Amino acid sequence: MDTLVTITVVSRSSSDADEAIDKGFHEIERLEKAANFYSPDSEISQINTHAGISAIKVSSDILELLTKARYVSEKTDGAFDPTIGPVIALYDFHKKIKPDDAAIIKNLSLVNYHDMVINRDQSTVFLRKKGMLIDPGGIMKGYAAGRAAEVLKKHGIVSGIVAIAGDIRAYGLKPDGSPWRVGIRDPGAQEQDKVMATLELRDMSISTSGDYERFFILNGRRFHHLISPKTGYPAEECQSASIITTEGALSDAFATGIFILGPEKGMKVLEEIGLEGIIIDRKGSLHTTPGIRGRLELKNPA
Repeated sequence: MDTLVTITVVSRSSSDADEAIDKGFHEIERLEKAANFYSPDSEISQINTHAGISAIKVSSDILELLTKARYVSEKTDGAFDPTIGPVIALYDFHKKIKPDDAAIIKNLSLVNYHDMVINRDQSTVFLRKKGMLIDPGGIMKGYAAGRAAEVLKKHGIVSGIVAIAGDIRAYGLKPDGSPWRVGIRDPGAQEQDKVMATLELRDMSISTSGDYERFFILNGRRFHHLISPKTGYPAEECQSASIITTEGALSDAFATGIFILGPEKGMKVLEEIGLEGIIIDRKGSLHTTPGIRGRLELKNPA
């Protein structure tokens, strides 16, 4: 997953805990192998390689993952789009490379989730245009965290938390009977561990997308990895977006889509579909859905 992954469990037996945790990590590794955008052997790469040529039969995991991705694309009017791959591939956040305008415009023509054809009866996925690329990075971590939690449950763990970077799945209660408490990072702070708020979480997933995750500064402008499928450039209306749902895949993908939509449109979408969320806009102002206001504990309230 190219990030820090932690699994914490509550168990009366350390050996049972160790075995379950190993199974949880194994599940994450298995899913990463199937969905790795950069591995030529992954199912996602096979779909991409055959874009414009033929449909590819996929596993139930990839079928479910991409079905959920398309759902979020529809609900966010394409602000989240799993076919953003051709544009993402133009950027290099390690080498601080920004593509030129002509390359972005050219590759934007290949970005359209409507051209990702999913046949659930035949378990196939087909990209209509040659050169299209599915990049599952905006949904995969949340999906994997949720699946790893299910594996823990199957191995007798009644309470645990799986965290894959900013994607967290928590279920059950801590040993003292209280819910798990997660922190929401202060996007404007230099320190990675500084939180601006905390939230109790039980049998839910939370995902945060922020402009601090992968970025570089060029000519005084921050170029981060949350690219708008409409423009091909980083979305600029938010610093972070955190979404709480019952499913990790949805919290992950909606966090990306809502970040790109911005606070005004993003809040409307969340209220329309009944999800809870927290948005920090580009000026640092806090926006929350009504249902979460009483549950959010601010560290430095104004």
